Amino acid sequence: MFIRKQRETGASIVTGTRYVRGGGVHGWNLMRKLTSTGANVLAQTLLWPGVSDLTGSFRLYRKFVLQDVINSCVSKGYVFQMEMIVRASRKGYHIEEVPITFVDRVYGSSKLGGSEIVEYLKGLAYLFVTT
Repeated sequence: MFIRKQRETGASIVTGTRYVRGGGVHGWNLMRKLTSTGANVLAQTLLWPGVSDLTGSFRLYRKFVLQDVINSCVSKGYVFQMEMIVRASRKGYHIEEVPITFVDRVYGSSKLGGSEIVEYLKGLAYLFVTT
């Protein structure tokens, strides 16, 4: 699906999104859904990235785009995925979305906690000021 979309549109980046028709999540509780949706709405409001899912990580990059964008990123952790798309958007790269359904892990647990949320908010503020 990603490669087909890239070939059809000539996109520099194809990103999977949970937030368009045909996309979604499976196995998340209400709090996790609200946290994810809230994080994306806040980022959309402040950064206007041109994509609906900044915190997702299913992406296809053209090699030269990945090299270019990654060299301008400074963030780590959850913020890194958001920074990659925001910087690519600001550089004028063509970004397309395809719907995905994210299925929660069967084993282990999410590392998302209070400290990660604080880091996300700090990263969001940094991108707001620097992009």
